[in-house]
Amino acid sequence: MNADEPAGRPEPTAAGRGLGRHPQAEPHGDDTAHRLNWLRAGVLGANDGIVSVAAIVVGVAGATPEVAPILTAGVAGVVGGAVSMALGEYVSVSSQSDSQRALIEKERRELAEDPEAELAELAAIYQEKGLTAETAAKVAKELTAHDVLAAHLSAELNIDEADIVSPWHAAFASAIAFTIGAILPMLAILLPPPGIRVPLTFISVLVALALTGALGAWIGGGSKTRAAVRVVVGGALALAATFMIGNLLGASGVV
Repeated sequence: MNADEPAGRPEPTAAGRGLGRHPQAEPHGDDTAHRLNWLRAGVLGANDGIVSVAAIVVGVAGATPEVAPILTAGVAGVVGGAVSMALGEYVSVSSQSDSQRALIEKERRELAEDPEAELAELAAIYQEKGLTAETAAKVAKELTAHDVLAAHLSAELNIDEADIVSPWHAAFASAIAFTIGAILPMLAILLPPPGIRVPLTFISVLVALALTGALGAWIGGGSKTRAAVRVVVGGALALAATFMIGNLLGASGVV
């Protein structure tokens, strides 16, 4: 405290030192992490669309230079892949949501049947985290008075009732991300002249994979270089394999 400051002036709290902003104006970590998880899932969905559709169209292009078979295979890959991604995401998120809702109902039932035991359990949780018994009991009572269910879900299960993801939203987002990613290889294989069609698709797809790999790593806090190299190498192998197979089938007269 400076000598010219009036005695008894309260020290600013750590939460209140941020340029006069109210603490509630600060972004919540859980909400930010939730949004980043959605963004990362979108990047991965787009990455799947790029690789899978590129592998299909490059494989067909290796067998024939005709546009119609390439377009047909590409469109089938886009539709089938988007539906498959949506179904997989729907089933996965539905299972997770059902499990979370069951836990929430179980907690709500326990709170109705024996609130005192649940209060003691909540206090014990905070005591295990380092609070004294007196402070833990006070915290548990205040949180219970504010929102008893939310307090127990957060402390016991690390669940927020408002954060349960809709399976339909997840399925729709996954399908859209896959389709957006699939647009690039479709344009790269259909628009250029036949002579540069495959090389240009290789280059554009690998550049896009490097970007999505680096972006996914940035969101997850990992090494952008390593992630980009992994997806580029994997994508290059997939494209090379399908192109060689298509080339062999085309040369053999099978197709």
